[in-house]
Amino acid sequence: MSKAVKRRIGIVGFGHVGLYLVQQILEDGKKYNLEVAFVWNRTMKKLDGIIEPQLQLHQLSDFRTRKADLIVEVAHPDITRDYGEQFLSAANLMIGSPAVLSDPHIEQKLRKTAKTCGHTLYIPSGALWGGEDIQRMADHGTLKGLKITMTKHPDSFKLKGDLEQKKKDVRDRTILYEGPVRDLCPMAPNNVNTMAAACMAAHTLGFDRVIGVLMADPSIPNWHVVDIEVTGTKSKETGQVFSVTTKRCNPAEPGHVTGSATFLSFWSSVLVCTGHGGRVYLC
Repeated sequence: MSKAVKRRIGIVGFGHVGLYLVQQILEDGKKYNLEVAFVWNRTMKKLDGIIEPQLQLHQLSDFRTRKADLIVEVAHPDITRDYGEQFLSAANLMIGSPAVLSDPHIEQKLRKTAKTCGHTLYIPSGALWGGEDIQRMADHGTLKGLKITMTKHPDSFKLKGDLEQKKKDVRDRTILYEGPVRDLCPMAPNNVNTMAAACMAAHTLGFDRVIGVLMADPSIPNWHVVDIEVTGTKSKETGQVFSVTTKRCNPAEPGHVTGSATFLSFWSSVLVCTGHGGRVYLC
């Protein structure tokens, strides 16, 4: 029997999620036929004493020399903006910061590159509960509405512009934003990746018709709560409307952007990213 070929994983970003994924591969990689191809971080000193020198990639532009089968971005939307097409031309790509896809030009470029090169653009579900069901409804034309409310302690939001100032003034439970996810992504690129993943799943609605709500609540310092409201079609006979409502309560360390359960979700997504052809795939 031939020996299974190991999949080589490149990790771009060494924050909490990146560190977790690297540790998982180093500890359990043999079980899943995975190995680390490289680890890159904007500040490479963070890797010293943790990541062996031969696994460190000091120049991200040299990623091709490490021959990764899957590149996992868990850094910042700017990475996919600058390197997404190059990554996809050489390997499958899992975007941990899908908020970047709110830029329609970038989304279309990546879709085209995936199709041309035959590699898969993976969108991890992260904190999105029921993403596959939402996608199936969109595929069948039965998805009519989607609203996602994300509630966190104000310190767990990393915001820009007017939203940052509004956050500073929060004393009680406060809605910071309610509206199309596309307009929200540039103001909260680190906080709305769950919403962006939902927009990709709900492809018939997209970033303009999926509604996102950011709720700041000082009374929950160690929880991230995601409420998802799905609206389907109306029955011709009774006039009743199909709907699903879910609430996901994710334990989180105070001030952290990512809840603890999301780490395992990312690892599960990595295991799924084995190559699904030149398309976009929610994992």
